[in-house]
Amino acid sequence: MENENNTSKITDTTQIYPVLPLRDVVVYPHMVIPLYVGREKSINALEAAMEEDKKILLIAQRNASEDEPKPEDLNSVGTIASILRRLKLPDGTVKVLVEGDERAEIKNLFTSEEYYSAQVSLFENKKIEDREADVLTRTVMNQFDQYVKMNDKVPPEILSSLSSIEDPSRLADTIAAHMPLKIEEKQLILEISDVRERLEHLLAQMESEIDILQVEKRIRGRVKQKMEKSQREYYLNEQMKAIQKELNDVPNELEDIEDKIKNTGLSSEAKKKGMAELNKLKMMSPMSAEASVVRNYLEWLTNVPWKKRSKVRLDLTKAAAILDEDHYGLEKVKERILEYLAVQQRMKKLKGPILCLVGPPGVGKTSLGQSIARATNRKFTRMSLGGVRDEAEIRGHRRTYIGSMPGKIIQNMSKVGVKNPFFLLDEIDKMAMDMRGDPSSALLEVLDPEQNNTFSDHYMEVDYDLSELMFIATSNSMNIPRPLLDRMEVIRLAGYTEEEKLNIVSRYLIPKQLKNNGLKDAELSISEGAIRDIIRYYTREAGVRGIEREVAKIARKVVKEILLDKKTKKVAVSSRNIEKYLGVRRFRYGSVEQEDQVGQVTGLAWTEVGGEILTIETAVMPGKGKNSVTGQLGDVMKESIQAAMSVVRSRSDVLGIPHETYETKDIHIHVPEGAIPKDGPSAGIGMCTALVSALTEIPVKADVAMTGEITLRGEVLPIGGLKEKLLAALRSGIKTVIIPSENKKDLVDLPRNIVSKLDIKPVQWIDEVLQIALVHAPEPIKESVGASKVKSGKKSASIRAH
Repeated sequence: MENENNTSKITDTTQIYPVLPLRDVVVYPHMVIPLYVGREKSINALEAAMEEDKKILLIAQRNASEDEPKPEDLNSVGTIASILRRLKLPDGTVKVLVEGDERAEIKNLFTSEEYYSAQVSLFENKKIEDREADVLTRTVMNQFDQYVKMNDKVPPEILSSLSSIEDPSRLADTIAAHMPLKIEEKQLILEISDVRERLEHLLAQMESEIDILQVEKRIRGRVKQKMEKSQREYYLNEQMKAIQKELNDVPNELEDIEDKIKNTGLSSEAKKKGMAELNKLKMMSPMSAEASVVRNYLEWLTNVPWKKRSKVRLDLTKAAAILDEDHYGLEKVKERILEYLAVQQRMKKLKGPILCLVGPPGVGKTSLGQSIARATNRKFTRMSLGGVRDEAEIRGHRRTYIGSMPGKIIQNMSKVGVKNPFFLLDEIDKMAMDMRGDPSSALLEVLDPEQNNTFSDHYMEVDYDLSELMFIATSNSMNIPRPLLDRMEVIRLAGYTEEEKLNIVSRYLIPKQLKNNGLKDAELSISEGAIRDIIRYYTREAGVRGIEREVAKIARKVVKEILLDKKTKKVAVSSRNIEKYLGVRRFRYGSVEQEDQVGQVTGLAWTEVGGEILTIETAVMPGKGKNSVTGQLGDVMKESIQAAMSVVRSRSDVLGIPHETYETKDIHIHVPEGAIPKDGPSAGIGMCTALVSALTEIPVKADVAMTGEITLRGEVLPIGGLKEKLLAALRSGIKTVIIPSENKKDLVDLPRNIVSKLDIKPVQWIDEVLQIALVHAPEPIKESVGASKVKSGKKSASIRAH
């Protein structure tokens, strides 16, 4: 039988050899190697070989991690070896010295519980004796000589032993045994039976290894140059430090850090941690990357305020004066701040309150925070949470990361420099969450008065006391995680009334814009009528941001007018000439219908930017009793319409609506401004009134607006956002507002000017709503006297009065 390359013959044998599986080693013919055998089957195979002719088949495993190799885990080609010496060790393993004899390929593998055995085919090497073989052998020797000179891991003595080997096959195996190749590559060389092919393969392997060694040598050379440069710099730096110390010119950096650690007032835990890091820094090279990380850490640790506090103002009268000076209205917030100061004046030591100001944009939440800081004489620091989605923004990164830093809480504390500042958490409802963590959960510890005295930042790795801070969060909505909301005292800031806006514009915004645009007080005057026009016809908002932009626009145009026309010294803006500066009116004031309409009701809605009026339209047309709703309505509002329809149908007789109407008429309910999503149950009584008006053809009063949820029994349930809704009604010229009777208690907290300008009608049942809203009451359907009932199996009939 001949092998594939036709240069070596394979001879089948009948002898069966015990098999010893090897891990991470390939044994070649003529190779002497000690092996440590610990597996039970392998020891049994050794015992069997010792009892016979001390011959054993050494086969390398394909996967070295297999403790119990199966037949498919063994390579097919191995080496028949002679056992030279065997020694049992105290731990039960056997040390054995073996010498490879010849290559062999497994023909049949026999498995038993004790050990593997195999019948093999032996490779017979065909000797090559020609000029080409001599040249190839000499080339391999020269190449290996060059390889040994470049590789320190191969001892040079091996070259002298190789020079005495004349057999090319043995030479190839010896060189392969001394090269640091992977097991797979060594096994491949073992399986190449043709000597010439084996030598050529080795030559290619050596050339590849020499190329790698040359690259490594170049890299080592460059690194050595850099090392020498850095060592030189270190030596010069040390000399410079020594000279500076002798001259007392510059204080030692490490001594300066140590002085800070001892005198900054760190907690005992922080001081212990700081000294441990400093001792570590002293042992490092100043130029190392690790030294820079430790130095940065110590800087953060000593820069955070541990003891320094600002003196809190406890004078209530002065604090109240500052709050009134900066903001108009907002009485509840001001009262809460003064309460806190009063208690602190008595108690001397009080944990800072955690307030959450919830209101539409532009009502002064952020600027109120600055005003509170000024009133309490605390330093002000602000952290914007809009778009924050990484927990590390709050708690910091661990120091294992390159470029890690403390979280924003510790950064702001370091920047502000005192332990008891006023800390504003702006836009707390705008936080997001992703795979990097949930920042709102990280804030739970920060905002809990029972926990924040031991706040732990991932970077600092020591507890820090936040209990003396005064936290105030701001939000546009109540869309805040429940556990976080539970830790804060919520104060709602509703939109401003027209009178409040008038005062804010005249007291604060006009003087501010005059200053911002370089105008003197005498150069521009804006009349009260002009301010009211700006509020009514150029803005529609809960806050005053849009009004401020309009005032700024007037100021810019006046500056331009004064500079272009030298004769103009003063400009007076009034209702008559305001369109010259702001253009045509953008909104209608009192935008409700002027005439009473059938099937059209003015509802009231709450939005994040304040209250809005909500027109509800209903049309009835001939059809097959189909009901449809449009206007991008949410599920809750659609269910509210179904409830309203059921209320109307259940009261058809009282309302004078024939029962067959629902089968012969199609009803379409539409809420205009279809691009805006709408939802909520508070339009329930509006929907019901619109349906009754459309089905009875009785008009709804144009100056009446309403809000309230309806039940199937016709009861009117309470709603939220009453102040914002009443403000929207007032802005729109509504005279009468129908509200649920349970919301009557909320009227106590509303400004008197709102309540006095509106005729507010609390109601409990839908009948009261219809009585107020409709031009006249519907006429009930009367049954004729003596109407007979048809017996069972037929529909009941009655004579109706028309």
